[in-house]
Amino acid sequence: MALVNRLARNPSMVLEREVCARFADSRAWISQHVLTKQPPNSIILMDRWYPSDAAFRRMVPFAEILQLNIDRNVQAPDLHVGVVTAPEISWARAAARTRGLSSTVVHKLEDHVACTQSFERAVAEHGWVLCRNEGMIEHATLQVVNEIYKLLNDL
Repeated sequence: MALVNRLARNPSMVLEREVCARFADSRAWISQHVLTKQPPNSIILMDRWYPSDAAFRRMVPFAEILQLNIDRNVQAPDLHVGVVTAPEISWARAAARTRGLSSTVVHKLEDHVACTQSFERAVAEHGWVLCRNEGMIEHATLQVVNEIYKLLNDL
């Protein structure tokens, strides 16, 4: 986190690449030492895996971040689900939490809009499942469950 905080205070391509590399190293470790120990046929939900994190990067291209993870043999999900909330709704939800918006990366609504748009573009470009999260949680949950069933039926 010290490196992320340094990047937030003094943005630079060098620091951002270093943050991305460290995150990729961490995910490689998780892929090799945690995911391999899970029971067969487990459903493992991963938040902030590399596609999600990449949306927050402003200088390093999304494709480069994905390649960093691929080069390190980070496990790719069987099912990518990009959960997206309209930025204004997400921003209001964060502001309403007791801890507020505790991001070290996003400090303004405009930044949040840019991150959301970046993530939505990546979801579309890679053919991942887009799950909108503005309504009832039951709707988003049902969509994800249906996508899991589709995946299982294709096996």
